[in-house]
Amino acid sequence: MFDEFGGPDVMHVVEEPVVQPAAGEVRIRIEAFAVNPLDQMMRSGAFPAIVPLPHARIGVEGTGVVDALGPETTGLEIGDPVILTAVPDASVRGSYAEYTTVPASRVIARPAGLAIAEAAAIWVAYSTAYGALVEKARMRPGDHVLITAASGGVGRAAMQIANQIGAVPIAITRQAAKQDDLLAAGATAVIATDHEDVADAVRHHTGGIGADVVLDLVMGPGQQDLVKAARPGGTLVAAGFLDPQPTPFPGNTPLTIFSYRSFEHTLDTIVVKRMAAFLNAGVRLGALRPAIDRTFALDDVVEAHRHLEKGLHAGKKIVVTGSRR
Repeated sequence: MFDEFGGPDVMHVVEEPVVQPAAGEVRIRIEAFAVNPLDQMMRSGAFPAIVPLPHARIGVEGTGVVDALGPETTGLEIGDPVILTAVPDASVRGSYAEYTTVPASRVIARPAGLAIAEAAAIWVAYSTAYGALVEKARMRPGDHVLITAASGGVGRAAMQIANQIGAVPIAITRQAAKQDDLLAAGATAVIATDHEDVADAVRHHTGGIGADVVLDLVMGPGQQDLVKAARPGGTLVAAGFLDPQPTPFPGNTPLTIFSYRSFEHTLDTIVVKRMAAFLNAGVRLGALRPAIDRTFALDDVVEAHRHLEKGLHAGKKIVVTGSRR
């Protein structure tokens, strides 16, 4: 819980009675949850939606087993391993806990072959990348896909998803020192903005044509360079907000531009089924696998957030187990 906005120290562990699930709900015994930048925004007061204080919960991602079923809940059994797919009311049902209760439609079966830490860290990044690239941009085999913030969690997921479909991921990073890591993570080519012009480099890697799809996870003034790097008739999906500076309006551009927020798909049960099927196939084939940085105990959640704020995770996911030390 946290009772005021601020740094990691505002979070504290409290003991509360376990909630009984209502009709159509399930109670999940959380085995692990991942730490996301969205959590940091909620805790610090930077989240764009209202977070009611005091006594706010936190956390939008996690995995565990079904612990109890509410009346009229079907399709699940006690003991089923699951992944949370959406916690839109994280201040009430957040995953930073030993237990949380959610509608049964907000969980999917945990893919076989994933370790618990990996299962805790896969959904937010991969559903965001899949939703933006596949559902929104209609990415196809052979497409050249330009991915900003490629060393982050969503960027890494986007490269793996592009490869699974047969597209060609081109990673953008600010630092040339990250090139080898990004190539190992699945990039076909890496463009470092600290010493390359984005549009020129993209034309070089695409035979002078430009990118078919651009995934902009940064926004801000740099989006103008991405517009120039895309081919006429291409698609740009704005799915992030890492740059706090205003994003200039693209104006008359020969691109289709979408603004993407993951809840538009993770609250749609039909799309979630497609996401789950894609995720299961990718895990089974070994194409989709989140990178884990460090694992903390629930009592050390403050230290986990400090680790996130220091940026030491290098785009890999920070995971917290759902049990006390």
